[in-house]
Amino acid sequence: MGRHRKASGRNGVRGSVIVLTGLVPTAVSAVGAGLDSGVPNTVEAAAPIEPTIPMEFATVPVQAAPEPFEPLRMATEYVPPPPPPEPVVVAPASAPVAVETPTWRHPVAAAGPGATVPEVAVAAYSNAADILAKDSPGCHLPWTLLGGIGRVESDHAYGGSVDENGATLRPIHGPSLDGSTAGNAVIADTDDGALDGIADYDRAVGPMQFIPGTWRAYAADGNGDGAADPDNLFDAALTAGRYLCAGGLDLDDPDQRTKAILRYNNSMAYVTNVLAWEAAYRTGGAPSWSELPPI
Repeated sequence: MGRHRKASGRNGVRGSVIVLTGLVPTAVSAVGAGLDSGVPNTVEAAAPIEPTIPMEFATVPVQAAPEPFEPLRMATEYVPPPPPPEPVVVAPASAPVAVETPTWRHPVAAAGPGATVPEVAVAAYSNAADILAKDSPGCHLPWTLLGGIGRVESDHAYGGSVDENGATLRPIHGPSLDGSTAGNAVIADTDDGALDGIADYDRAVGPMQFIPGTWRAYAADGNGDGAADPDNLFDAALTAGRYLCAGGLDLDDPDQRTKAILRYNNSMAYVTNVLAWEAAYRTGGAPSWSELPPI
């Protein structure tokens, strides 16, 4: 705000006595000559007139400067009056707004006694299914299918060995895909060891066992922390769901469901194993071991 100053001025008079002096006429000689006579005309000086000074105006006392000086300076500044107070508006009472808790924070009961799943794993799989029900509603992905894959791949992160945010308590790595294990593909390194920790060949990482190239293509943040981590159960579950739903597949269709699972492992024995666990989690029973062929 700009400041408005008055012209500086002094109300007091400096420390002296004002003396009022009367006019003193002096002798005036007017020399005049008649145009005809040439005789000088002389006027005598009048007697001096003593000045008359009323006593009450003879002196003016000096006013001392106010102390301290700062208030005097401030007194010359324009200070606008404060604005009138805002009217207080009282809103009508209304119902409190519910704050939505992230899906994966809701306590979720595990599957039935015949085939149990750690609660944190059920929460992760359910969270992924709920998100994809909105993002890919035509996919019809049940959490139990993610549960079947999670059971076969890592036994639900070693029985739910994750912290409260879903991070695994110890790394989950598959074998090096260098051709030394029968039945495994040979996949040369694609991430310079950034995800899987080895730089010669790739290997699957995390509770849902993604190879680095697939992870990069479908990675998702399932727990809302701003990062997608293959070693986080919530992130891995949502990424697995996106992988299964890719291409517009409808998992209610048995053929399309089989096609989706084969993306994970191109083996019908693997498909049978996953679907046996999925049925157990869906019904609360336990799969017979005859339904679980070796992978």
